[in-house]
Amino acid sequence: MVKKGMYHEIKRLQKQGYGKNRISRKLGVDKRTVIKYWAMDEEGYRRYLEQSQNREKGFDSFRAIILDLYRNNDCIRLPVSAVYDYLEEIHGELPANENSLRNYIQYLQKTGQLILSDKKRYYTRVADMPYGLQLQIDFGEQTDHKGGKYYIFAAVLSASRFKYAALQERPFTAYDLVEHLLDCFDYLGGIPGELVIDQGSIMVVEENSGDIIYTKVFGDFIAEMGLKMRVCRKADPESKGKIENFIKYIKHNFFAFREFENIQKARDNLMKWLERRANGKISQATGKIPLIEIEEERKHLRALKNSIYRKTHASAREARIVNNNCRIAVDSCQYDLPDRYRNQVVEIYRTENKPFVFDRYSNKEIADYTLSLIPGVIVKNRAVVREMNVKTQELKDEVKGYFTCDNWKLFLSGNFSAFPRYIRDQCLEARKHFHDHTPDPEAFDISLQYCIENKMFSMGNLKSSYRYFLEAGKQENPAPILATTTRVTASAAGLMVSKPDLAPYRALVNTPGGI
Repeated sequence: MVKKGMYHEIKRLQKQGYGKNRISRKLGVDKRTVIKYWAMDEEGYRRYLEQSQNREKGFDSFRAIILDLYRNNDCIRLPVSAVYDYLEEIHGELPANENSLRNYIQYLQKTGQLILSDKKRYYTRVADMPYGLQLQIDFGEQTDHKGGKYYIFAAVLSASRFKYAALQERPFTAYDLVEHLLDCFDYLGGIPGELVIDQGSIMVVEENSGDIIYTKVFGDFIAEMGLKMRVCRKADPESKGKIENFIKYIKHNFFAFREFENIQKARDNLMKWLERRANGKISQATGKIPLIEIEEERKHLRALKNSIYRKTHASAREARIVNNNCRIAVDSCQYDLPDRYRNQVVEIYRTENKPFVFDRYSNKEIADYTLSLIPGVIVKNRAVVREMNVKTQELKDEVKGYFTCDNWKLFLSGNFSAFPRYIRDQCLEARKHFHDHTPDPEAFDISLQYCIENKMFSMGNLKSSYRYFLEAGKQENPAPILATTTRVTASAAGLMVSKPDLAPYRALVNTPGGI
C-alpha cells in the first residue's frame, strides 16, 4: 500500500500524459503498483485504505504478544517474517498476510506503543543452560515420495537453540558420525564443552552401572576433541528433548511437500532451510532468534582444531620443503623423511599432537610423528628407517634393469663397490639422469666405456661424461673431458718425479751424538 501523497503523485503524472512505465521510472516504484492505482479514483482509494486498516487491525488481538516478543529481544529490529512465523505456530491461521503485519508493526511504532532500540544487542544467558556448554545430537530417517530414504544427522546448541543438520543415503557408521560432527563444529564456529547422546551402537558399546564403553572410533574422537559426554539412558529420552523436537521439525517441515532430484539438491535446500527457518525464526522456548543468539554463544565455544579424521583432506594441509638432509622443520624441530624426498615439496597435516606427512602428488601418507616438546631436536621415525633399508636392495635391482648392455653391468659393479655407504644416493642419481630421461644410446655407451677404463665409477662422472660425448658428436673439435673426481690411476705411471738424495741425512743419523 502506498501513502496518500504517492497516490496523488501517480494521479498527477497520469493526468499530464505520462505512461505507466515512465511513472514507474520517475517515482522509483514497481510498475505493478502504478497499474494498481492507475484506474483507482479518490473514492476507490478511500475504500482501499479502510479495508487495509481493517486488515491490519486484525492483529490487535496479538498486540500484547507482539510487544512482549520485542521486549524479550531488547526491542531490537526483528525480521517481520520471523514474527509472522512465530505467531502462526502459536495460533495457527492468522487474520492477514505478512505485509499487513508489517504495516501493523509500523503503526505500533508511529503511535509510540513500540519503540525500537538502536543500541547494540545486550545478551543474557538462558537460565537453564550456559552458553557454549552443551550440544545435543541425534539421528532420524525419512522416506521421500519416491520411496527413497534419507538418513538425518541433527544437532542443537542447548542455550541459543542454534541448529545444524546433514543428510546421507546410507545408514551411519562411526566414521560418518565423526565427519558430521566436524562439519557441525565448523558450522557452529567452535567446539562445545559437552555432547548429549543416546546409546546408539555407533557411539556406545555398553553401559554397565554408569560406566560407558564407547566404540573405538568415537572414543578416540571425543578424547582428541576433549569433549565431556552425557549419555542418556534408554528409558530417559526426555533429557534430550530439544534434539528430538528438532528431528520432528525436519521431518514435518523441511520434508513436507518437498521432492529432490538427488542427495546434493536435498543438502543444498537443507542448508538454506536451516538459515531461513530453523535458525531464522523465533524460538518458542526462548522467544529469541537462534541466528542472532549464536553470535553471543560463539564467544563461549572452544576454538576449532584439526582432527586426525580429517588428515586426508588435502585443502587443510600445509606445504613444506624437505631440506638437503631429508628433513622437514615443524616448530623448530626437524623430522626425518625417506631419501627420495630430498629437496622436494611435501604436505603436512597437523593436529595438536601429531604432524602427518603426505606425498604431494600421490596423496599417499609418508610418515607420522609425535610432536616433540623439546625445541631443536631431530626426530627419527623407525618406519622411515626400515623403509630406507628395505628400499636399498629394491633400488639396486631397479637400476640394474635400466639397461641390458655389459658395460652398464660392469659400471654398476664398480659403482656399488666404490660407494658402499652411498648406494641409495647413487641409485637415485641414476634414476634421475638415466631413467626419467632416456639417454642417446651411442653417447651413453661411449661414456660407460670411458668411465670404466678410467675407473670413474660415480654417477656424477657418468653424467658429465655422457653430456660431453653427446655434445662431442655435434662438434668437430671438442674440448678435453675432465673428471669430476680426481683419482690416481695407472696412466700416471709415465710421469717423471725427482727423488731427493737422503745420504747426507743418513750420515747425520749415524754420527755419534746425532745432529
